[in-house]
Amino acid sequence: METKEVEASSNTMANLKTVPFFLLYLPSEKSHLSKRSVTCPPAWTQISGRCFKYVPALLPWAQAEKNCQSMGANLASVHSADEYHNIQMLIAKITHGFGTTWLGGSDCQKTGIWLWSDGTRFNYRHCGKFDNFFWNQHCLQMNYGGNKCWDDLQCRSKRPSVCLLDLHYTSAPDVISNRKD
Repeated sequence: METKEVEASSNTMANLKTVPFFLLYLPSEKSHLSKRSVTCPPAWTQISGRCFKYVPALLPWAQAEKNCQSMGANLASVHSADEYHNIQMLIAKITHGFGTTWLGGSDCQKTGIWLWSDGTRFNYRHCGKFDNFFWNQHCLQMNYGGNKCWDDLQCRSKRPSVCLLDLHYTSAPDVISNRKD
């Protein structure tokens, strides 16, 4: 179907009367393309438009992050309860259980200020208490305890992990500097 632009003129309203009403609300090609579905690489699972992979290797948090980075990914960030439960189901499908697993959250930079290793905002928090027991628990695990909550843990502890390959991620700073160079 070919479309023609309507020129702004004194007879614009007359031209619009000849265009069927429903055609005025068709999405443009650009908006259609931006809503394409994500296709994850083999061995990755699509959840909420992002690609996740369970890694069974028992690694300390920093090595788990480095392993994810070697695949072009990061340890997983979680931004909703629905996304969290789907990640739990991914783990259960592979392991037949709900074992503790590394996520990409840490407060290593500043105690009490939690950040995701992929640079996204820490805007969702699942049940659990981040108590920084003995002042050395700075990395985030999931599926902790009877309620399968989040928990802070010593980063040197070894856990399997979940990597996130975000095909929509664009690098944009969260902080705007007023610095003049």
